[in-house]
Amino acid sequence: MKTPFYFAVFIFAAAAIALAAGGVTSSAQTAAGTQPSPTPTPSPKPTIDVFADTGPITVETELVNLNVRVIDRNNKPVNNLTEKDFKIFEDGVPQQIDFFSKSLIPTNYALVLDNSGSLRSQLEKVIEAGKVLVATNTPEDETAIIRFVGRDKISIEQDFTANKDDLNAELDNLYIEGGQTAIIDAVYLAVENVDQYEKSTSAADRKRRAIVLVTDGEDRDSYFTEKQLFDQLRESETQIYVIGFVDDLSKEGGFIGKSPQAKAKAFLQRMAEETGGKAYFPSSTAELNGIAKDIASELRTQFSIGYLPSNDRKDGTYRNIRVQVADGPNKEKRIAITRTGRVADNDDLKPGKTPAPTPPKKQ
Repeated sequence: MKTPFYFAVFIFAAAAIALAAGGVTSSAQTAAGTQPSPTPTPSPKPTIDVFADTGPITVETELVNLNVRVIDRNNKPVNNLTEKDFKIFEDGVPQQIDFFSKSLIPTNYALVLDNSGSLRSQLEKVIEAGKVLVATNTPEDETAIIRFVGRDKISIEQDFTANKDDLNAELDNLYIEGGQTAIIDAVYLAVENVDQYEKSTSAADRKRRAIVLVTDGEDRDSYFTEKQLFDQLRESETQIYVIGFVDDLSKEGGFIGKSPQAKAKAFLQRMAEETGGKAYFPSSTAELNGIAKDIASELRTQFSIGYLPSNDRKDGTYRNIRVQVADGPNKEKRIAITRTGRVADNDDLKPGKTPAPTPPKKQ
């Protein structure tokens, strides 16, 4: 069964609400074979006991988790690093590393696939690339499949599962359909879906989170704005990997504006960069299998680093994050790639204050 997303638009006191959904459930089956023992992601809100004159006081702290990949000047991954090779800065202030791991960490990721008419010629290869990604899953990985066209055609074809047969079957069932592409809406709701699924698991079972988005990059009919999307991404730990087929978009720009192709490419690149992911822009479908294998490797060969921020104010402000890596032999330059910032928790929301817009919930 598939779970469609729809949108609610509120204008003054009148509300038009549309959401017809059926829950998707599947039993995750663990594949046979021996895998390395994963290192669990630490709980995002540990507690520290502070001893005052009146006795112990429990203070909730905000552990910031970063997924960091490191490359050299030739864009080749660098994996032989230790904790002492890294420095973390938040708003320019050095932070103490409290958690570090380079072990295999399981991943929950959603395949978010554009099924609009502009992807008609690529659909077969997109399905094949999806199967390549699924084939690399370890028994601890879980994957969801989300199909989208317009704002009224965004559906969970397969909820999170480790069952590769179920995932491959849903990939085979994908089809092209007419409609105005709603990329922003699809990503917004996919990130929410990934985050909600992560919150439903125990702290000991939490995993790395990611989205693999396949699209032409031109948004034509989204309810949410780019600002709302990027505000949401800054509050999430979800990395976004993009496969963008932008070559068929027009290269002709307006008098003062970018061309549709340049605009789409910049948008997709920004999503990847701000979340610590990566964007790929293949010139042909023949590149898809190699890209899928590269994404699979990127997802599972990262460093997990956690720190307790020295600025512990929970004021809802945005904090810039920078990770610095020591040079290698012969002053070989190394580049750390991770999310560019975070939004601090907010304990100062006053009664009656209107929260940021949120999408309708699945029923």
